[in-house]
Amino acid sequence: MSKIQDKFKELKSKNEKALISYIMTGFPNENTTLSIVRGLVNGGTDIIELGFPFSDPIADGPVIQNASTISLNNGAKIEKFFKIVKKIRKETDIPLVLMTYTNVLYTHGYTKFMSKAKKSGIDGLILPDMSIEESKDYLKSAKKNNLDTIFLVSPNTSNSRLKKIAKASTGFLYMVAVFGTTGVQTKIHKYTIDSIKNAKKIVGGKLPIGIGFGVSTPNDVKKYVSVGVDAVIVGSANLKIIENTPPSKLQRKITEYTKKLKRSTRI
Repeated sequence: MSKIQDKFKELKSKNEKALISYIMTGFPNENTTLSIVRGLVNGGTDIIELGFPFSDPIADGPVIQNASTISLNNGAKIEKFFKIVKKIRKETDIPLVLMTYTNVLYTHGYTKFMSKAKKSGIDGLILPDMSIEESKDYLKSAKKNNLDTIFLVSPNTSNSRLKKIAKASTGFLYMVAVFGTTGVQTKIHKYTIDSIKNAKKIVGGKLPIGIGFGVSTPNDVKKYVSVGVDAVIVGSANLKIIENTPPSKLQRKITEYTKKLKRSTRI
């Protein structure tokens, strides 16, 4: 069982859902990334999603795109990313998921990349542009390196496709809450709640379901927990805090915000 799967099992025994926190590695800089991680861990997040920037991020809204651009301008390189992960690993055993785009892995070669990712301390991968039809080599390399493969589904994914994606997913299934890109939303749509219920029926408890894109308040978390998701994923809202907080106050601010969200994951 992977570290991510262990975490979901542990939370289930405590009647809690997972809080998954996304940040962009290297935004606004490397040292601050480590402070932010400390803030998230102190705030009680369960899994951390570490974004590695890509020049053409199809799934990302303006907040994450901006963080991605700043990270790239700071000279983001994958070797540097793995060094940061190793530093994080010296401080915490929390499950870590790498979120990036297929081309980043493809240019290095799947097996070589995944071996390095695993050695640095990564537990799973999210590639928003990885299609299930083209995932054979990716899945093979991930399995070889004992890395979870977390695929995205959206409210308009057909049931037959959902079954295929769920079968290839390990760790958890990432349900996109809204049509379009990431960002802080103001409303939870009925179609999202319907698609969560439908996905739960199809997956049949074999895989945890996480909801992301637009989750930002404790009330959002409560609402999604009440309709049966196993995890809530918060990203853009973290980056907005990072954007608007002086570095000296950032760790504390992230801890406070994360604590509020985490409280809402308890059933």
